[in-house]
Amino acid sequence: MTGFDGSDADHDPGDPAGRATDEPVAESRAPADERQPVTFSREGIRAGLLTCLPVAVGVGGYGVAFGMLARRAGLSVAEAALMSATVLAGAAQIVAVELWAEPLPVATIVLTTLAINLRYSLMGAALGPWLERLSPGRSYGSLLLMADENWALTMRDLKSGSGRGAFLLGTGIAMWCFWVASTILGAAAGGVIGDPARYGIDFVLAAVFVALAAELWEGRSTLVPWLVALATAVAAAELVPGRWYILLGGLAAAAVEVIRHDR
Repeated sequence: MTGFDGSDADHDPGDPAGRATDEPVAESRAPADERQPVTFSREGIRAGLLTCLPVAVGVGGYGVAFGMLARRAGLSVAEAALMSATVLAGAAQIVAVELWAEPLPVATIVLTTLAINLRYSLMGAALGPWLERLSPGRSYGSLLLMADENWALTMRDLKSGSGRGAFLLGTGIAMWCFWVASTILGAAAGGVIGDPARYGIDFVLAAVFVALAAELWEGRSTLVPWLVALATAVAAAELVPGRWYILLGGLAAAAVEVIRHDR
């Protein structure tokens, strides 16, 4: 068919042989996450909160363990609750109370918790392609409530193409409520329960991470960064003092994925 300008509508001007081409234009080949608009709505908050509730209940068991450890370290119920409400980082909080002593080793606690929590910079960067399309107040406000568990749930949701930018905030609200409430419960129980390991409460967090790992499984290719992170973390735990093995394992896995992506 001939177009109004007299040219052949089926002819590709870039094809010297005049052959027709079925290759789609560049826009149609853009990644799905770039085409999908990102919204911030009450529906997204509600979806995140409801999705995260089962995980938040599991994290609550970990919060009870932290509360008990905090009381054993000498913190009051109010002090333990305040730490959970303002920090929201279970691993770093437990390490902090384990290092709690008189006089308080401020430098050691700060450097150790910094090493543990630096992984959040990598996790935040992974959410960047979606959150950067929101206002600074909404994106950074949501990141304040980001933890390992709700980060994993949010990544899965956004990768599915939902475009729910408020999903992270909804999951964070669920996590925060259960974390603070369970901390208060554990701190109030104090020495009544005794050692959390006697009842297996210390295993709750590991169980939650196993469940999240199953959700994030994407086939055999997922094994490569996981095994690299595991090997690096184990080696670093033996060779490097402190808790730097957490960050080093994450950085090694990220480097492997960057190399694989470039190829």
